[in-house]
Amino acid sequence: MTMPALFIAHGSPMLLADEARVAGLAAWAKTLPRPKAILMISAHWEERELVIGATSPQPLIYDFYGFPEPLYQLKYPCPPAPELADRVEALLAGVTKTRRDPARGYDHGTYVPLLCCYPEADIPVLQIAIPKVPPADLIRIGEALAPLRDEGVMIIGSGYITHNMRAGFHQGPPRAWAAEFDAWIADAVTRKDVQALGNFESQAPGAKESLPTDEHFLPLLMVVGASLAYDEAIHFPIDGFEYGSFSRRSVQFG
Repeated sequence: MTMPALFIAHGSPMLLADEARVAGLAAWAKTLPRPKAILMISAHWEERELVIGATSPQPLIYDFYGFPEPLYQLKYPCPPAPELADRVEALLAGVTKTRRDPARGYDHGTYVPLLCCYPEADIPVLQIAIPKVPPADLIRIGEALAPLRDEGVMIIGSGYITHNMRAGFHQGPPRAWAAEFDAWIADAVTRKDVQALGNFESQAPGAKESLPTDEHFLPLLMVVGASLAYDEAIHFPIDGFEYGSFSRRSVQFG
């Protein structure tokens, strides 16, 4: 069975206090086939090259500040995935430079959504970094990783389609630039328009305002790449906005 590939809008660690959002992610996960392993691409790990994270148990990284103390006690003791790390390294040979960081544990972009989707922590997980390469190259890296989907691996990108902390927070309707960018991305993703997505910075309306920095968006490009070889349905199981400019749109390929 070909595993779906996902992009999950994960928000801050406070997502775990939002019962409705946790329930929504849990319900989504229950509709999916159970993977043999999960490859996570989190917005919160960028490196010059693609780095493959720990393949032995490591402490979680509490990469957030000023949150309630219980969030710093979270655990996610899932099995490591050393065989998956070897396979990722082999698939990316000749595609992009890779290296390993055996001490790099999971950041909150990995364990927060997984606590919602797979709270039993019984599926092996490997996290990889987003390399500092052009967007089109990220799509190609995702394309190189696509065979994992036919090997029982679920590829998950974790971030936000829009992410502007500078715009402030409000409870009203989404700002026009965020809504326009989100809709443009949804259309380009539905069409798997890699030319448009690879040039989102110059082509998408509201790109500058929606993404003053792009790290939360880039995992989506890698997941899109992992979908290109398949003729499959594309779903948006979660959408809408929070705080006026943060898109909750999540994507399921397959």
